[in-house]
Amino acid sequence: MKKLLLFSLFIILFLNSCSITNYNSKRPIYKSSPVNPNSGIHINPNAQTEREYQALIKTYKPETAEVLNSLLNDSSNSPTVSISVENNSNCNMVLTISGKNYFKKIPIAGHKTGAAMVPKNQNYNLSGMLCNSVYEKTKFITNSFSIKLSN
Repeated sequence: MKKLLLFSLFIILFLNSCSITNYNSKRPIYKSSPVNPNSGIHINPNAQTEREYQALIKTYKPETAEVLNSLLNDSSNSPTVSISVENNSNCNMVLTISGKNYFKKIPIAGHKTGAAMVPKNQNYNLSGMLCNSVYEKTKFITNSFSIKLSN
């Protein structure tokens, strides 16, 4: 009787340790992201842009009223002009506008438009990441300026 009980226990333990494993299942493919040569840390530009977008959207105050007033009214005597950027892609982006004594980051969601008022008659560097593509342009702005971006 003891032998039968020990044999049964051995069979149960043996069967219990044999778990069902599917060796033909497909494993996810992970593409490695670029590596920063200075630090050795992997960089994912989309994830970095999305984190920056999410952080910025919480505190950003759009200048919609000022931009519309500038576009609809005669603003030739105004010291500022509007820059508007239409994002026709599926990706969120952060547009950086920098110039002499001016710096601003604008979060622009996919298929949305972002805008800012800037002092006129100055050079501005406009830059941002859009779906793993870099946008960068330097422009001397004298009047309202509009850009359409897509991937």
